[in-house]
Amino acid sequence: MERTLTTEARRPAEQPALVRALGLWETSAIVVGIMIGTAIFLVPADITRQVGSPRAALAVWLVGGLLSLLGALSFAELAAMFPHSGGQYVFLREAYGPLVAFLCGWSFFVSAQTGGISVLAVGFAEYLGELVPLSPWELKAAAAGAIAAFTAINYLGVREGGAVQSLLTGFKTAAVAGLIILGFALVRGTPGGVPSLPLPKGSSFAASFGVALVAAFWAYEGWNCATFVGGEVKHAERNLPLALILGTSAVIALYLGLNLVYYHVLSVPEVAQSPRVAAAMAARFLGRPGALFVTWLIIASTLGSVNGSVLAAPRVYYAMAKDGVFFRWCAVVHPRFRTPHLALLLQGALAILLVLLGTYEQLYTYVIFAAWAFYALTALAVVVLRRKRPDLPRPYRVWGYPVVPLAFVAAATWFLGNMLVQKPTEAGWGCLILLAGIPVYFVWKKRGVRKSV
Repeated sequence: MERTLTTEARRPAEQPALVRALGLWETSAIVVGIMIGTAIFLVPADITRQVGSPRAALAVWLVGGLLSLLGALSFAELAAMFPHSGGQYVFLREAYGPLVAFLCGWSFFVSAQTGGISVLAVGFAEYLGELVPLSPWELKAAAAGAIAAFTAINYLGVREGGAVQSLLTGFKTAAVAGLIILGFALVRGTPGGVPSLPLPKGSSFAASFGVALVAAFWAYEGWNCATFVGGEVKHAERNLPLALILGTSAVIALYLGLNLVYYHVLSVPEVAQSPRVAAAMAARFLGRPGALFVTWLIIASTLGSVNGSVLAAPRVYYAMAKDGVFFRWCAVVHPRFRTPHLALLLQGALAILLVLLGTYEQLYTYVIFAAWAFYALTALAVVVLRRKRPDLPRPYRVWGYPVVPLAFVAAATWFLGNMLVQKPTEAGWGCLILLAGIPVYFVWKKRGVRKSV
């Protein structure tokens, strides 16, 4: 039986369109599921070494979370104004024009999204290797297989991809909450050891705090991705802002709770010296089964992040192709499954190639600088569009305007400046990746690739 379809825009009857099939829970699951990957189980050690004390480390997580929430609040207004596929790319196009929007989409394609998918898939394979011994090539095959499997699921429909996302996100959210409750319920007293560690030599507290924020932002990365599927969300003007705000707030609460239980169960030196702090914490009060449970939790967590990223990112390339600044065939929608299937296949092929070549981690690290530059520009777009397009309907208006978007822009600018000073190589490569996109944009324009209708 043919499914009843609600399309994102008017189109000629003979051309298939995307389906508005994602509800509030599925959209929130994309936000939470992409954000909670592997970082929260690993990077607390790095953050503790950078800032030295539990109080300062918790401040890093709180500041990183609040800044992400300010960004989500700002994006929410734009998502309600432009509930279309492409999300952040569309917001930037409307505020600054096609070149800036293209460079954002370009960074997603060549590094941020495809590199992120590869990083997560390899993380899944490495943790799988703790349960089943795998050779280096078997690890790569497992990572590539995960990418291929989720690409196939999302090829078959956004409903199918959303259902898988809901399942994986529900499991890992419940599991993280369970770890927090058990940690406080089963462990009494406080851990021994020194209360704090010295800061890295030659670093001021502000500089160390900024470096620690890089790790926290990695853990919070992904809250923007739900906007990519705006054209497939039911009642998007309402559900997209709610999903951004509720999902980001839920992750902040889970991250703070998990860090509190880390320091409740383990001493400060133990947290700082544990490359897999969640497993060390669970093993302390649950023994070997606890460490095994965390391994399964991380596997499920990485798979949820992979599926969410595979689902969301191709909608950006679909929107770019419709604008004539990407491969035209990426704007084609499958006549039966109603997905941007060719964009999905292209993304999957590139992500698998990065896994096989082993270049994914470098690309992903380099693009953090560019990603935050576009976060800042997108938040600023709230102010730009209030002035440029005051007539546009705004079903949701950001709370605390203009303080909230401008505070996020100011914080992002400080973060970018600190990264330029502390990590100039990574920031420089991120800029070069962006600059490489400029001639590509003009080549596409010169070829006269026209917008698909």
